[in-house]
Amino acid sequence: DKNQASTLLKLLKKYTPETREAKKQRLMEMAQQKKDGQEVKTKKPQVLKYGLNHVTTLIENKVAKLVVIAHDVEPIELVCWLPALCRKKDVPYCIIKGKGRLGQLVHKKSASVVALTTVRQEDKSEMETLANNFKAQFNENAEVRRRWGGGIMGLKSQHVMQRRE
Repeated sequence: DKNQASTLLKLLKKYTPETREAKKQRLMEMAQQKKDGQEVKTKKPQVLKYGLNHVTTLIENKVAKLVVIAHDVEPIELVCWLPALCRKKDVPYCIIKGKGRLGQLVHKKSASVVALTTVRQEDKSEMETLANNFKAQFNENAEVRRRWGGGIMGLKSQHVMQRRE
């Protein structure tokens, strides 16, 4: 629902990767510290992971804590197997409207899939509640797996069926 989606997007917004300008600035400062002879301390940033191949690897290795899939991926065959993989590896996933919204989070035009691998301590409880909700809503919901398309035949098939009757 909208409430969960907005909560999720607020959480994901905190983990957007740094922009090119910010990265350039950070590297310049590191180089300046090295030049001055100071010890350079860097820790691995906690950011969103994106890209279908990368996220797939994260799911397979059970590194991903939460996977967010866009609903309007074209062609759908690119991501239609991802929910099954997430269920098999017991990774919570959710389907959200708009690959453009996911793309904005990672400074791209669109992103079909994003994943969270780590969260800061202050966001841990919010992440846990979202993951539990999504597990109940998507992972463990058998109704989602059973529902197929509308069963509407194409024009030619409809004509053939009418002739048979």
